[in-house]
Amino acid sequence: DEKMDERLKKQLEFSLEIDKEKNILRQTHLSGHGRRENDAEHAWHMAVMAYLLREYSNEPVDIAKVMLMCLIHDIVEIDAGDTYAYDDQGLKTQNERENLAANRIFNLLPEDQAKKIFDLWNEFEERKTPEAKFARVMDNFQPVMLNAATDGRMWAENGVHLEKILKRNEKTHEGSKVLWKYMYEHFILPNVKKGRIKE
Repeated sequence: DEKMDERLKKQLEFSLEIDKEKNILRQTHLSGHGRRENDAEHAWHMAVMAYLLREYSNEPVDIAKVMLMCLIHDIVEIDAGDTYAYDDQGLKTQNERENLAANRIFNLLPEDQAKKIFDLWNEFEERKTPEAKFARVMDNFQPVMLNAATDGRMWAENGVHLEKILKRNEKTHEGSKVLWKYMYEHFILPNVKKGRIKE
């Protein structure tokens, strides 16, 4: 059936395209090795953590939706590149770069699926629904956990100030008060005391 062939072709084209996400390196280092993690590893780790930690969400969530949000949220970085959380220059053009990328990559899919992925990505970005708020907690919690597990290496190397971490996490409590409190007390404060995060 020609219609099915066309649909499958588009789905597989997208599937192959997102393989490129494995080449996008982040600023976070893996806990057990010296190398930096890539976007796909970050997304996978977030998705598993979301499932495990869902009981700490402020509100009940559709966990399958949260996990899918986690898995697709950084696909745009295939074109846009990873923007380091504390790169003031990069952050200025991030939205524009990511929107262009979303248009190109998501539209490789059949129209109905492209719309679903677009809607999910926009929902994550807007951070208004319980699912988006909780997925955003994971997006912040996971790298902070890894940074703490690697003795604050990237914070120290980049001269990151506490106020920047607090600014980036000013809405984290909206998704999970419990996880924000834990993150602050167990990952951030000890690294301030050790001088890995500047005051």
